[in-house]
Amino acid sequence: MFLKQVLLAVIGASGGLIVSAGVFTVLISVGLIPRFAGKMHVARKIFALEEMVVFGTLAGGIASIFSDWGMIGQYVRERQVFGESATDGIWSAFAMLFMIVFGLFAGIFVGCLALAIAEMLNTIPIFSRRIGFRHGLGVAILAVALGKLTGSLIYFTQQVYLYGGK
Repeated sequence: MFLKQVLLAVIGASGGLIVSAGVFTVLISVGLIPRFAGKMHVARKIFALEEMVVFGTLAGGIASIFSDWGMIGQYVRERQVFGESATDGIWSAFAMLFMIVFGLFAGIFVGCLALAIAEMLNTIPIFSRRIGFRHGLGVAILAVALGKLTGSLIYFTQQVYLYGGK
């Protein structure tokens, strides 16, 4: 039994290392971190930026594996930390603010990653030449982004994720 658990731990850790190596390889190959550093004019602190990406990935992985440790809201609500009547309102407002900020940054990151991959594969110039775009490529990209935003808002406000769009 013990050897089975050790083998499962080794296989799980190995799989996790392989997947994380793949994720970081994609980030490095598309040059996302140097691009972020250049846009933010913090090229002197590129190593700190890279460390924050690694830290964020590790924190996300740990939070997804050990989800019981992240149940801060349950702890706050059970103990009525802010008083009996105010705890639910304060915690709900804090949680909503946290989700808005997290969603904004996650969306920016995913959008930049998608554009970096598209640029690396030269899909945007090929697309513009094939359909004869001379002007207005920025408008087309903005339209795609607004379409994604609209779709996301419909998905979350109509709670499509609960029933799969049936």
